[in-house]
Amino acid sequence: MKCRSFLLDNKNLKRFDKDMRFRKLPNTDTHNCFACSPKNPYGLHMVLESDDHIVMSRILLPEHFAGWGQVVHGGILATILDEIMGWSGIYLLKQFTLTQTMHIEFLKPAYIGDGLTATGRVIESDGKRNAKIEGLVTNDSEQVCARSTADFKTLSPKLAIRLGLITEAQVQDFFVPLFKEHS
Repeated sequence: MKCRSFLLDNKNLKRFDKDMRFRKLPNTDTHNCFACSPKNPYGLHMVLESDDHIVMSRILLPEHFAGWGQVVHGGILATILDEIMGWSGIYLLKQFTLTQTMHIEFLKPAYIGDGLTATGRVIESDGKRNAKIEGLVTNDSEQVCARSTADFKTLSPKLAIRLGLITEAQVQDFFVPLFKEHS
């Protein structure tokens, strides 16, 4: 079974009716990110949405992402948290982000086949090169399964190009449409 984000349906409508103001963020198939690339055959295929205050992704995980039994592997939850926080920094701060440190608390088991919701928000930013971002993963019952805070280095796309982290083509294909969405 492939990972997929899930959209609102009658079962989830009441739970997410407050989220109707969220809109899907643009993403491209010009990269191979394990967490968010739509083309990575082994990836999570996270689809991200935002209300311009937080970034959110809803995802169903197949069995090959299990640790013991039907429990989602902690490394997969860590990846989801890192990705949701990274996108929060990229989209909300309009900066390229690099995780510097990350602290995770695993609070409840997350189970394969349960709809999980990841949310991220910027807690603080110095407006220069540093941001603190928070991420949560909740289950279908809205219980927090894992929570994380992380320190990120933030760079302008121009500086990220100069440092060889991304290319001009990636800025044009990925960052420009994303930043335009947030204008």
